[in-house]
Amino acid sequence: MPRHDRHQEPVTPDFELTLPARAENVAVVRHAFGGIGDALDVPDHALADVKLAVTEACTNVVVHAYPDGDGPMSVRAGVTDGALTVVVSDEGRGILPRPDSPGLGLGLPLIATLASSLELGTNDRDETEVRMVFELETVPEAAA
Repeated sequence: MPRHDRHQEPVTPDFELTLPARAENVAVVRHAFGGIGDALDVPDHALADVKLAVTEACTNVVVHAYPDGDGPMSVRAGVTDGALTVVVSDEGRGILPRPDSPGLGLGLPLIATLASSLELGTNDRDETEVRMVFELETVPEAAA
């Protein structure tokens, strides 16, 4: 029997949202994660990191995915065994360096700092995908 991976995304996400990849929709996604935090009982300190990381991932889609127009930006999330997995995906051109990038290039390193796990790649539908895992449980410190 395969071992259960606690960082594996749930088969049916607890949350799923697809919007046009526009700047104003980044705020919509961020606001939705405030509600997700309440619904899934995510601790406040963890929710702040999640919201910032998701904002960065969605901003990357808006800025980089569709240079010739609009396209979809999808966000899904689920909690499994005390870990929140968030996946931001798009149908755009992929994660490519851009010499004319309007940003400082700090989004993915920031996400990597905030999340306990970060994976970049392409899913089975050839969509660009940023997969972030956030540990929600606190591990008790050993007695000194």
